[in-house]
Amino acid sequence: MGVHSIDAEDDQFAYRYDTQLLIERRDQDLVKIHFHTNEPWKILEYCNSIGDIFDIVVEDMIRQANGQQG
Repeated sequence: MGVHSIDAEDDQFAYRYDTQLLIERRDQDLVKIHFHTNEPWKILEYCNSIGDIFDIVVEDMIRQANGQQG
């Protein structure tokens, strides 16, 4: 099983949600995804179409910056 990691770091004010998940693809590769986006549901839908997704974490960076629970 191969492990691949992709980190996309962007301006936290341009993209609201810090999203991380793991995908187990049909060929048994385990892929870790970490990205900042305003529409995490679209990425989750796409990732689910290419493999089984788990360990999903979506944090609201604006709430965290304000000292609230993400």
